[in-house]
Amino acid sequence: MPLRRIKLVIEYDGSCFHGWQIQNNANTVQEEIERAVYKITGEQTRVTGSGRTDAGVHAYGQVAHFDTNSNIPPVKFSDALNSALPSGIAIILSEEVSEDFHARFSATKKTYKYKILNRKARSPIMEKRAWHIKGMLNVDSMNEAARNFIGYHDFTAFCSSGHNITSFERNIYISQWTVDNEHLVYTVSGDGFLYNMVRIMTGTMVEVGMNKRAADSIFELFEKKDRNLSGITAPAHGLYLVEVNYEQDTRN
Repeated sequence: MPLRRIKLVIEYDGSCFHGWQIQNNANTVQEEIERAVYKITGEQTRVTGSGRTDAGVHAYGQVAHFDTNSNIPPVKFSDALNSALPSGIAIILSEEVSEDFHARFSATKKTYKYKILNRKARSPIMEKRAWHIKGMLNVDSMNEAARNFIGYHDFTAFCSSGHNITSFERNIYISQWTVDNEHLVYTVSGDGFLYNMVRIMTGTMVEVGMNKRAADSIFELFEKKDRNLSGITAPAHGLYLVEVNYEQDTRN
């Protein structure tokens, strides 16, 4: 059987794992999927994701790929892997793609959502799935700040240390807050994101919603490029990787 490249779309509950990337002495999503591939194919292969998600971050649509000599039909890999995966991970879709497809480097757009529970009482159900903020937030001001992120900007002020990148410019296509009863949901789409970028953007906008900073202060942060001037890093458990887009249909 010739070597084939398989694309996976993956959903997972981040509270069950210590992030995506394999680590020593920690249970990760990548490790669990590689273990499942080995269990059903007997092959030890690297499963490459579209990007790393930190411990606690969830995904509706993480994308990954791996190479295999198995004769399992591509669309059947989802069922086969799900039978070997823990309950916190599910393969939503599997398909064969061309050998030049790369889950990370072929991606053209990513979409994230961040969820906030904005009420006085905490929620046991949402404890690991949304950021609980007791004080009422000014959503109109937060949306004004959100609109200021749209476009091509230098996001140095919205990137945590611990990275090895040299380019901080990113293009944001969608940036908006919506209200669903007691929940505030931030949706952001862009051509790429820096380390902790969405969480720092969210924390900064929450400070705007608390009237601790002005909505137009976002422009000053772009200009000064200083992480110490931007807002707090929002907790990981409110963040969801929703979708990863590619320029064209990746199927053969």
